[in-house]
Amino acid sequence: MTAERCAEAGPHTGPDAGTTYADPIQAPGTDEARWRAWNGWLRMPRCPLPTAGRVVVAAAHPDDEVLGAGGALALLAAAGVALTVVSVTDGEGSHPGSTRMTPDRLAAVRARELRDALDELGARDAEIVRLRLPDTGVADHEERLTGELSRLLAGAALCLAPWTGDVHGDHEAVGRAALAAAEAASVPCRLYPVWLWHWAAPDDPRVPWETASRIDLPPAVRVRKHAAVRRFTSQIRPLGPGPEDAAVLPPEELAHHLRGWEVVFG
Repeated sequence: MTAERCAEAGPHTGPDAGTTYADPIQAPGTDEARWRAWNGWLRMPRCPLPTAGRVVVAAAHPDDEVLGAGGALALLAAAGVALTVVSVTDGEGSHPGSTRMTPDRLAAVRARELRDALDELGARDAEIVRLRLPDTGVADHEERLTGELSRLLAGAALCLAPWTGDVHGDHEAVGRAALAAAEAASVPCRLYPVWLWHWAAPDDPRVPWETASRIDLPPAVRVRKHAAVRRFTSQIRPLGPGPEDAAVLPPEELAHHLRGWEVVFG
């Protein structure tokens, strides 16, 4: 869930009048209480998941797939569906100014955190494919990524990938590549949002709610997802005392991803 480089969105004014932020992700986000109180969830149809075959789950950075679709992964694993998890980047750019952890070390840490998180979801047998594209630079390699995903999607039952409107350059590039690859492979594709819950608001006209569907998570699956999210220590806790080592996912951000349901588009 690297936040350094976002899709072009122009300056964004925060709630404190006169303060301008480089992009919506850097601006203060929507409180989770507003999302929980929204009745729009009730209008979303349920999203059916495969009960057999193989599902390919693409993520721009290790943790995106667990934050956006960890409950779905747990449900798929429990049903005996084979999982291929594609880490497009290693997430080495989450703390570019860190004095505590080099990008190479951070990449190794995040790969281990993902493995541990999948174990928590009951997906110990999931195949992990690390493509090692540059963090914050995925769009420059989108054609190659489409080819890699096309190969991995052959014979798959479903593709899950980041939403193409997430207002983050890496997320959107992975989503576009996944859609193109899935179309070529004749595989259905559903897109999970990650940053949407931060910068958007209930009934936000910028969001295609008419294409949204909901994946309800039973209590036991919620417990698994909570445990999986906690495995991403490098993202939810500071690496050190300085601002360059601050947590990428503070509690108010994590709250968006710990509901009893998940949302996908498509």
